[in-house]
Amino acid sequence: MDISRVFIANRGEIAVRIVRACRALGLECVVGASEVDMDGLAAELADRAVCIGPAPASDSYLRPELVVQAALGTGCDAIHAGYGFLAENPRLPVLAREHGIRFVGPPPEAMELAGDKLRAREVALEAGLPLVPGGEVGTFMEAEAFAAESGFPVLLKAAGGGGGRGIKLAHDPDELQRLFGVAVAEARSAFGDERLYVERYVADARHVEVQVAADDHGTVLHLGERDCSVQRRYQKLIEEAPAPFLPAQTREALTAAGVAFARAIGYRNLGTVEFIVDAATGGFFFLEMNCRIQVEHPVTEAVTGRDLVAEQLRIADGQALSFSQEEVTFDGHAVECRLTAEDVSNGFMPSPGRLARFAVPELPGLRVDTHCRDGALIPPHYDSLMAKLIGHGADRDEAIEIVHEALERLEADGVDTNRALLAEVLGHPDFVHGRITTHWLEEAIV
Repeated sequence: MDISRVFIANRGEIAVRIVRACRALGLECVVGASEVDMDGLAAELADRAVCIGPAPASDSYLRPELVVQAALGTGCDAIHAGYGFLAENPRLPVLAREHGIRFVGPPPEAMELAGDKLRAREVALEAGLPLVPGGEVGTFMEAEAFAAESGFPVLLKAAGGGGGRGIKLAHDPDELQRLFGVAVAEARSAFGDERLYVERYVADARHVEVQVAADDHGTVLHLGERDCSVQRRYQKLIEEAPAPFLPAQTREALTAAGVAFARAIGYRNLGTVEFIVDAATGGFFFLEMNCRIQVEHPVTEAVTGRDLVAEQLRIADGQALSFSQEEVTFDGHAVECRLTAEDVSNGFMPSPGRLARFAVPELPGLRVDTHCRDGALIPPHYDSLMAKLIGHGADRDEAIEIVHEALERLEADGVDTNRALLAEVLGHPDFVHGRITTHWLEEAIV
């Protein structure tokens, strides 16, 4: 490979995951860690770790200029940003390009287009993808007029939002009026873009997303789809591949739509095109594209046998995809649970602290992606994700059983976790029989 040393601009389990992909490809790697993460597992496993600032992300992980300078100073010729933090900030690939460093991700132009949800909707429409009825609104009266015509409830969304952020659900005119000003203010402060759009709310929806891959040689293909419907406040807890109980015709149409959108925006590298599937009608609608590796990528890796992070690095190196569409095959079923340090009984309050004990049993078919170990610190400054437990079995029942047993035998002392909640979901008849929509968790369990 032309790339020889990768700067990892992230922390936690995804930083560990990228270190391991670099190892598999024979690449050196440098982890950029905040002061509080310098004794973390990723920093220990990498060839080198450099401190990029204090614990608050705004002083370390969210500073693109600092990341690029650290990459240059450590002799790196590529930057991988994982997910979160700077992963979808076009400023990072622009700066990397200016300094002759390869960015392991899409071109900034494609990232900017996908990040603007209104422009993305326009391109999706031109590419023939179905859209939920809606459009840009500049005033409350425009939003009210749309809602009066389409019917309540409606969703207010920030044009610069994404990944479940910047969304408000209004059930009636009074709530819409109250939320409109809040949504504008949040969009301005969180995304620097106060534009909003309104959509008809699909009440009984499943969240299904398509994993796509594209190289610099004109190839765009998919690696199947994932179901991520078990969510709380638009944050995913459990994902699986392939999406269960999905008609073959819908599956084929979804993956084709994902490839069509990626091709339409000139996408390169790995990405995910997200859809909602109307549980009542079976129809599906384009939501957005995430221009990064996803937290839930291991379930796709499990059923396809492909190392997606290594593939990201090869594409950034200028290589063609290492497989064709015909060579993408699917083996069995995979289920992933996100173990987080949260007090579920106290409104999912984050539960930072130091782990006195952390151990996951070794089971056939179980994969664990984590940065945790005995004595590890769960800092209060970041996402509370501790580990991902991925069960891969011959069928869905077997995959569920593997993860369920792992949760039962897991040891995590020192912080509160959501383990009991995850186990309850896996054993719930609605989940077992596929009667899940995106609001099921909050209605049935939480």
